[in-house]
Amino acid sequence: MEIRQISSISDIDAPALNSLAGIDYPFLRHEFLAALEHTSAVSKETGWLPAHLIITNDEEIIAFMPLYVKAHSWGEYVFDHQWASAYQQNGIDYYPKYLTAIPFTPCQGPRICVNTGYNLIEINKLFISTIQELTNAQNISSWHCLFPLDEQVELFKSLNIQIREGVQFQWFNRDYQNFDDFLSALTANKRKMIKRERKRIAEQGVKLVQFNGAEASSTQWETFFNFYTMTYLKKGSEPYLTLEFFLNIARTMGEQLLLVFALNDQRPVAAALSFLGSDTLYGRYWGCYEEYHSLHFETCYYQGIDYCIENQLKRFDSGAQGEHKIARGFEPVTTYSAHWIKDTGFADAITRFLQREKIAIQQYKENAVSYLPFKEKL
Repeated sequence: MEIRQISSISDIDAPALNSLAGIDYPFLRHEFLAALEHTSAVSKETGWLPAHLIITNDEEIIAFMPLYVKAHSWGEYVFDHQWASAYQQNGIDYYPKYLTAIPFTPCQGPRICVNTGYNLIEINKLFISTIQELTNAQNISSWHCLFPLDEQVELFKSLNIQIREGVQFQWFNRDYQNFDDFLSALTANKRKMIKRERKRIAEQGVKLVQFNGAEASSTQWETFFNFYTMTYLKKGSEPYLTLEFFLNIARTMGEQLLLVFALNDQRPVAAALSFLGSDTLYGRYWGCYEEYHSLHFETCYYQGIDYCIENQLKRFDSGAQGEHKIARGFEPVTTYSAHWIKDTGFADAITRFLQREKIAIQQYKENAVSYLPFKEKL
């Protein structure tokens, strides 16, 4: 076996990577990662320098790890700015750092892909030891892996990699037959609240339409992109992605994209984009021109729940943050990140920080559970 570092996802054959990683998790598809690179959303200029690792056996790719050299911590959704500040205060460089993650995508999924028939633990050891060697050769401070699957977390623990916990809110399909069936599982006051929110949409003359990303016209994608951009501009920031990126993935993997448009008199007033996995809907981007009562809830949550029920998807991962999701049936789940810090002094300090933070995170999750709107405890 041979392990090597590549500077672009284009250095891997698309069918080979998709065969290894599968396409059930859309964000590891070659088409998605390539679109990020080809449209310069990830590049040295944006502070996301591709440095992926692959393992080959007789020229066949048997393992892959997405890897980036980061010059900042933006677009990650696991916040380590305090760590960077502590480094700076002590006259040590925190950047560049290594990051294994899907850029701008806080969705749990595989972070190390290994061909069946190979020892998963040994492959993980090889990746980690290689990264540790490269941090010395390239003067990199640390390695971080964001939103891995639970089983990967256990492997990282066995390799003495520090684990950090977080919380997201996700909706689970308990074999609901329709939206009313889902509502029947909620307490009366929350059921009434959701019905009233959905009714308000119709009262305001707003209609919702769903369509597959491959079916959308370039004009519709331009309209969606304007909504997406508006979300960032309202916060005084620039969007990470370009129209070219969305047109690219619509062309190459459009069957795994779900667009929801909100129309008033046939005029688009809001839009949301989700990605489709084998059993999960991943809500990602949304935007609106005008404020309508409950429009965000309908476009981003209730339409997604409708879609999951109709298509028998098991889970709706609506992205980071948002305690307002709890009252609408989204349950708190623990998410993880893994961290290896080269400087032993800082590694010890971060260990103590994570121990204290874990207690607070667990208390936060328990408190969130107490506010769930279900009639019976889950």
